[in-house]
Amino acid sequence: MPLFEVRGLTHFFGGLKAVSNFNLFFEGGELMGLIGPNGAGKTTIFNLVCGVYHPTQGEVKIGGQNLVGLFPHQVTAMGIARTFQNIRLWPEMTVLDNIRVAHNYKLNYGFLDTMFQTSRYRAAEKGIDRMAKEVLEILKLGDYAEELAKNLPYGLQRKVEIARALVIRPKLLLLDEPSAGMNLSEKEALIGLIRWMRKEFNLTIWLIEHEMRVVMNLCEKIQVLDFGEMIAHGTPEEIQGNPRVVEAYLGKEMD
Repeated sequence: MPLFEVRGLTHFFGGLKAVSNFNLFFEGGELMGLIGPNGAGKTTIFNLVCGVYHPTQGEVKIGGQNLVGLFPHQVTAMGIARTFQNIRLWPEMTVLDNIRVAHNYKLNYGFLDTMFQTSRYRAAEKGIDRMAKEVLEILKLGDYAEELAKNLPYGLQRKVEIARALVIRPKLLLLDEPSAGMNLSEKEALIGLIRWMRKEFNLTIWLIEHEMRVVMNLCEKIQVLDFGEMIAHGTPEEIQGNPRVVEAYLGKEMD
């Protein structure tokens, strides 16, 4: 049984077909890239997988369990975490609290527990605090735990967002444009971080990225979308040499 599979994923916005018959299979441990021109449907596919949108047609499964119809917090509980093209940290909260909030989907206490600081509340909060600090230390962010997120440089904010995704210990990590807004040195550090995370956390990673140097250096296989349809799927070398891909997207960038 594959870790994750998408079959016949199709979605309409009104009369516009945004995604058409998209298919994907992960056995586990892969690092796959998803590229294509702006508006090709890449982030729409991530949103369909994560429950932001519900597909018009198709199946999405993790470990054989159907995700279609679930809401984002339920998809998270099934083992899928993601980051976003535009950083979505809470700027006025500390780095630690930005990580802690990732556990909201599975809190096992209620309002009265919070109000009266019950033993169940204290035990849950202690566990959340421990896991958040552990991930910060692993990613070498421990020194920033009490810093407001807005005070961090851009590259570190990206790293905090990745830490927030990792704290739930996902089976599948979706990264949407993780190098967006980064300078060259930050991109090089990101490549190293993603490689390390994959090994350290035993992750399967699915990556949307416009920066071709990042994609070609990281990904074992790459899918290419154009107008919601997959026009190519192969190794970086195969993608670079595919005339249809070059025409649709890569152009002279890879020369």
